[in-house]
Amino acid sequence: MTQTEQPAVGADQERSRQAIVDGETSLGIELGSTRIKAVLIGPDHQPLASGSHAWASTRDGGHWTYDLAAVVVGLQAACADLAQAVERTHGVRWERVGGVGVSAMMHGYLAFDADGELLVPFRTWQNTTTGQASEELTALFRHPIPQRWSVAHLYQAVLDGEEHVGRVAALTTLAGHVHTLLTGERVLGVGDASGILAIDPATGTWDARMIEQFDALVAERDVPWRLADLLPRVLPAGEQAGTLTEAGARLLDPSGALAPGCPVAPPEGDAGTGMVATNAVAPRTANVSAGTSVFAMVVLEGPLSQAHAEVDLVTTPAGDPVAMVHCINGTLDLNAWVALFREAAGLLGAEVDETRAFELLYTAALGADADGGGLLAYNYVAGEHVTELEEGRPLLVRTPGSTFSLANVMRTHLYAAFGALRIGMDVLDAEGVEVDEMIAHGGVFATKQVAQRFLAAAMRTPVSVGATAAEGGAWGMALLVSFLRAGGGDLAAWLASEVFGDAAVETVTPDEADVAGFDTFMARYRAGLAIERAAVDALPS
Repeated sequence: MTQTEQPAVGADQERSRQAIVDGETSLGIELGSTRIKAVLIGPDHQPLASGSHAWASTRDGGHWTYDLAAVVVGLQAACADLAQAVERTHGVRWERVGGVGVSAMMHGYLAFDADGELLVPFRTWQNTTTGQASEELTALFRHPIPQRWSVAHLYQAVLDGEEHVGRVAALTTLAGHVHTLLTGERVLGVGDASGILAIDPATGTWDARMIEQFDALVAERDVPWRLADLLPRVLPAGEQAGTLTEAGARLLDPSGALAPGCPVAPPEGDAGTGMVATNAVAPRTANVSAGTSVFAMVVLEGPLSQAHAEVDLVTTPAGDPVAMVHCINGTLDLNAWVALFREAAGLLGAEVDETRAFELLYTAALGADADGGGLLAYNYVAGEHVTELEEGRPLLVRTPGSTFSLANVMRTHLYAAFGALRIGMDVLDAEGVEVDEMIAHGGVFATKQVAQRFLAAAMRTPVSVGATAAEGGAWGMALLVSFLRAGGGDLAAWLASEVFGDAAVETVTPDEADVAGFDTFMARYRAGLAIERAAVDALPS
């Protein structure tokens, strides 16, 4: 341990150290699209230490996937990193925890046989291969069924006559799979479950009408199962979803130091934990999460007038209805441009730290023309269902009259990250949905007053960012664990009184010039979608 790594001293540090020793802590783990993160929080709900592990999706058989063996490797690496951070920062060994919870990227297709064996590689939310199933189920249910939902993947496999369909015995999500490894229980949090099939708000569990309709639809295909038999049990936030088993403790910590036996919260999706992390679970609140994907979660006061392809209907971790605008493409293309500029700087002899590079380049965008100087970009690394594209091609387009500058390039790419989101939010605006408060989180907001300012312009509403914005869903999952340990109850009230009562937030109101500039950019964005479609047709993946 170096001198700079010596544990801090003082009353607060001693309380933190004792909480770790006594197991008065909550552990939240989130499996995101580029990083697996573990956050340990104390009785005051603030992070004590965190650990992480980088990973990435791959292509297998035409589908985006993650190897489930890599899930275990990543969990162990993130928890080992956390344990090292605990010892380095607090001077004690991490051996006990008061509760655990797992969240992960939502949706996709994880199908297992009766022996618990994975039947086909995990098909993630990034895939846009279920168009026919999505369209037919949406019409049948009269409820939007996005391509990434598990029921759409299952029905598409039925339509395609995939060999494994007859052997499916269980469906779950990535968070649900890890939860089973930790507890032996086959359950899902209601928010995560709402990305498999719609939830009936009256019962808080699967929509029985849709299950009956689905069974009738596939009856002629001679499948040997009924949909209800494949689905996990659904639980709201605040209910215990099992206990960390000896095998689960050893999975997280092969060294044997971590004790089993603590309660485990219902596994949730990253959308739900993002809502918790931003205190946006009450009606008329909303949050925007920006990472590999970008999505907005708007808690509704009542039902929408009709189904919209651009809007999913899901729930909060407490089961309240939410309109979700989910855009498959987020900041991956932005990250690639920052990496390119860092490479160029290196050739010129200026080695720039990655964090510093993001800060400098994002800040440069503040000096750009309000509309991005006539530039146009699409961040479509993958397909984008909001704009009806099954594949994507990242593009930067300009005319001879565009102002091609570094500042305009960066502002244009930041605008593009919110382009598809704006299209979906316009649908909700036309429905008369009102939002009192919009809170943003994700690494893109770590550089203050840049992405937040542009999002405010895109949404035409004030946007707040809290001090924990970069902690993200792993912290949100840890809060759900603490909510369970506190006895449950009203999640919105608990968050407001116990966690966010005196939380510091920075709010940015829309700048008139930025709003006008973003509107000009969006007109260009909508008109230029033909260019994106032509690129997909002309450039095979």
